[in-house]
Amino acid sequence: MATVRNLKIKTSTCKRIVKELHSYENEVQREAAKTADMKEKGADPYDLKQQENVLAESRMMIPDCHKRLEASLADLKATLAELEEAKEKEGLEVEEAHSTITEVEKLFETTEA
Repeated sequence: MATVRNLKIKTSTCKRIVKELHSYENEVQREAAKTADMKEKGADPYDLKQQENVLAESRMMIPDCHKRLEASLADLKATLAELEEAKEKEGLEVEEAHSTITEVEKLFETTEA
């Protein structure tokens, strides 16, 4: 049985993963710039290799975040549908859940395009 509390938790989970995804995207940009700078300056090959490993790890986290976000979005939609079947279609939590779903779906549209 879905509750408003569960809806709130699932909404917060989606928001947290979106925040995490943006953080990783920023980290990739920052690390890519740092790697390019190191190549330009002719840094030690070992240091350069380590920096490339850091960049690769950051890049690997983005698809992982996408998968987790897809799963949590599906979870949120299911909980919301369950609550709406139970006639709980109003309230701040429900509105927040709808806005989070819209935000996440827009994010997926921009990454697929």
